[in-house]
Amino acid sequence: MNMQTSNVMAPPAPKTVAQMQLPVAMMRDILIKSIFRMNVNLVSEISRVICLPVPVTQELVDMARRQLLLEATGTMSASAGNEMGYQLTDSGRARALDALAQSEYFGAMPVPLAIYSEQIKRQSIRNIAITRQQLADAMGHLILPPDLLNNLGPAVGAGRSVLMYGPPGNGKSSISNGIRDALGDKIFVPRAIEYSGQVITVYDPIVHSSAEAEVDDPNSLRRTSGRYDTRYVRCERPTVITGGELTLNMLDLVYNPTARTYQAPLQLKSSGGIFIVDDLGRQAEPPQTLVNRWIVPLEENKDILALQSGEKFEVPFDTLVIFSTNFHPNSIFDKAALRRIFYKIKIDGPTQADFLKIFAMVARKKKMPLDEATLIHLLNNRYPEIDNVYANYQPIFLIDQMIAICNFEGIPYQMTPALIDRAWANMFVADDHIEH
Repeated sequence: MNMQTSNVMAPPAPKTVAQMQLPVAMMRDILIKSIFRMNVNLVSEISRVICLPVPVTQELVDMARRQLLLEATGTMSASAGNEMGYQLTDSGRARALDALAQSEYFGAMPVPLAIYSEQIKRQSIRNIAITRQQLADAMGHLILPPDLLNNLGPAVGAGRSVLMYGPPGNGKSSISNGIRDALGDKIFVPRAIEYSGQVITVYDPIVHSSAEAEVDDPNSLRRTSGRYDTRYVRCERPTVITGGELTLNMLDLVYNPTARTYQAPLQLKSSGGIFIVDDLGRQAEPPQTLVNRWIVPLEENKDILALQSGEKFEVPFDTLVIFSTNFHPNSIFDKAALRRIFYKIKIDGPTQADFLKIFAMVARKKKMPLDEATLIHLLNNRYPEIDNVYANYQPIFLIDQMIAICNFEGIPYQMTPALIDRAWANMFVADDHIEH
């Protein structure tokens, strides 16, 4: 049965232990560690904790019983539909402690990397058909030059890398967020994946905003569970935003020596979504070095990660990477690096007409009455001081400053040349040289 959720094919739930394609000892150990740590004793409860369908969980429980690690408690729970209870035997508890010493991981069974790779293809960022309308709606709160959507649309639709450059304060970050909002559909993110017997946790509540969970109504005739593999969490397409803090080792697997498990690096967490490198050029590593790290992933749609042992392995790379910088690309990249970034889009400051539109829009939103004499004063007397260079952040800055002054002075919101001069003085440090 093909299961569809918002055009993304859902991962089918495994029907048997054999279909899991995980090492049997690993599954058994995660089962008994979960029972030990979570103190669950009914198969329906255990299945929720390890995120497997009840028949598959029962199969694992039966296997552990044959190995004398679990035993039936001999009591039926009337409140849980006459389910048999199970508990760890002495040797089961000893095995659980031994397994926890090897790895603290318990809970959701991991998804083998090969099976997760198939799901990535089903929900690829490159399968998205984004329309001009979707993009325009997501950017509706921004006043943008008319040709920007012409350039941005094909870049996002292709799911390839984008470099946005231009002077600071003109909404490169807001545009990146608008692209994220335009995606709009849901994908499936595994709680953890398995490679070579190692567990790598992927789902991260900070990066992944999970959509509403579907909980079964026990009185309902139509059961919703089993429609997809609950080892995955249904989420909005993820967005990872990094800025000046980005370092190369943040793109490597993170090993937790206490739990003896790995955590997926940022670009793997952003699979099926967007990775934004904001403020490129402000990181400790030079931009060229950072981009060199992305060259293989961007060209070949795969990334190479390494385990503690030094063993390297391939993972799919399915991410729309958006680089954003205030520097001119030619000053921070060589030609080879620039060639590998598919789309270069200049985000310039607004024209005077667009600046006034933004100013009026912000004033209306913040309930600040417009005053023509003040605007004429601003355009004729203040802006010539900075060579009439307008930026998108300036209207919000100036209006917020005037509001703060009015609140402090206890006067109704108003715009006057004197107030705008006070606001202007705060926008720039009093210095002769201003960097654009």
